[in-house]
Amino acid sequence: MSKAPIHSIRFGLIKASIWQNHTRSGERHTVTIVRLYKNGDSWVESTRFGRDDLPLVAKVSDIAHSWIFQQGSQGAGAE
Repeated sequence: MSKAPIHSIRFGLIKASIWQNHTRSGERHTVTIVRLYKNGDSWVESTRFGRDDLPLVAKVSDIAHSWIFQQGSQGAGAE
């Protein structure tokens, strides 16, 4: 059974998933970014992006980065 991401950001067919990892050094986050597309009746994820996908990849990356930093600030008691 795989663990679910703690947060997802989606713009159109581009999706970023944020994963939480507990390490000896503390809490760490990783991000996966995929492009969704339909193959017949099934939705499939790809890690390859076309030219027109790249602005949305940049946008979900930026928002994921901000979200992770915000979580760290909340955990430290800062605003």
